[in-house]
Amino acid sequence: MSTVSRKRIHPQMFAMYIAMASIAMMFAGLTSAYIVRKSQPNWRVFELPSIFWVSTLVIVFSSITIAIALRKAKAGNLKSAKGLMLITLILGVVFGLLQYFGFNELYNLPQPVKVEGNPSESFLFIIWGLHLLHIIGGLFALLFVYVRSFKKNIKEYNPTGLAIVANYWHFVDVLWIYLFLFFMFG
Repeated sequence: MSTVSRKRIHPQMFAMYIAMASIAMMFAGLTSAYIVRKSQPNWRVFELPSIFWVSTLVIVFSSITIAIALRKAKAGNLKSAKGLMLITLILGVVFGLLQYFGFNELYNLPQPVKVEGNPSESFLFIIWGLHLLHIIGGLFALLFVYVRSFKKNIKEYNPTGLAIVANYWHFVDVLWIYLFLFFMFG
């Protein structure tokens, strides 16, 4: 009789997977509603600012830095992992700032795009605003893991928290790419 070794998933990682599935369903519902509403009259079409391309590159790069940070942490190189976590935090803030500048550009058009405007504008602000809230949540989680990595009484660093945050960060990265492409070409 052979024994099968099963790798158990950490309970907090499992909870994060459930949360990510719920978030994905929320955004799927919102983008589905967008598609349905888009076919009705009085839909305004507008171009997105090119700064959103730059913010996309920034968030993709931040996903790379957090993946490398996790690999370094698992290998026991905490110093490199901390540096890469800090770079990821900075890139996350830069992403948020670029988003702000992009929406500021939309708001300052001759015919401004604003949340209380046309339904297409409201959808844009609500969907991207919700994404930005999830980015902010990810930044706080990453900041928490980063600060915890400086505890003096750590004998061996446990990268589980960083792994959970990294999975979430990759998720919001992929979600951003989906939303960006959805609004660019949808």
